[in-house]
Amino acid sequence: MASRTRSFATIEPRFNAYIGDIVYATMTTVDARGRPRARVLIPVWEVVDGRPLGWLATYRTPVKAAHLAGNPHTTFSYWSPRQNAVSIDAVAEWVVDREVGRHVWDLYADGSPPGAGYDLGAFWKGVDDPKLHVLRLTPWRVQVIRGTDLHSVIWRDDLPG
Repeated sequence: MASRTRSFATIEPRFNAYIGDIVYATMTTVDARGRPRARVLIPVWEVVDGRPLGWLATYRTPVKAAHLAGNPHTTFSYWSPRQNAVSIDAVAEWVVDREVGRHVWDLYADGSPPGAGYDLGAFWKGVDDPKLHVLRLTPWRVQVIRGTDLHSVIWRDDLPG
C-alpha cells in the first residue's frame, strides 16, 4: 500500500534512518540507446528549503559523463535485507565550484544523513584535486518503503497542491 505526500518532512526521518543504515546506493543511468548501467556509490543528502538535495563526490568517468550528457535523469536505489528501501529519481548535474566542493566534502565528513558518508581523503587529495568531481542530485520523486509491512510513502516535487 502506498500513500503520497507533498511534504518531504513527512518521510524525512525514515529517509535519513534507512540511508544512514544502508549507506550504499545503486545509481542507474542510461546510454544513448536507452540501455541501463548500474554502479554502487555513496551519495550524501541534505534538505534545502524543505526539499531533498543530493550530492555525489565521484570520478567523471567517460561512461558516466556520456550517459548524463545524453540523459541527466538517474535513479538511486537503497535496499536492506530487512526490506527497508529508498528509491530516489533525480536529475544529475555536474557542478564545478570550489565552495560547493568544500560543502560536499564537509557533508561526507559529517555523514549526511548520519551514518552515511566517508572520508573523501581516502580517494582524493582535497577539494582542489582535479580528479574529484561533484554531481548535484535534484530529486523529483522519493519513495520510502518500510520492510515490516511494505508500506510505502512517495514524495513528489510535482504533486498537486
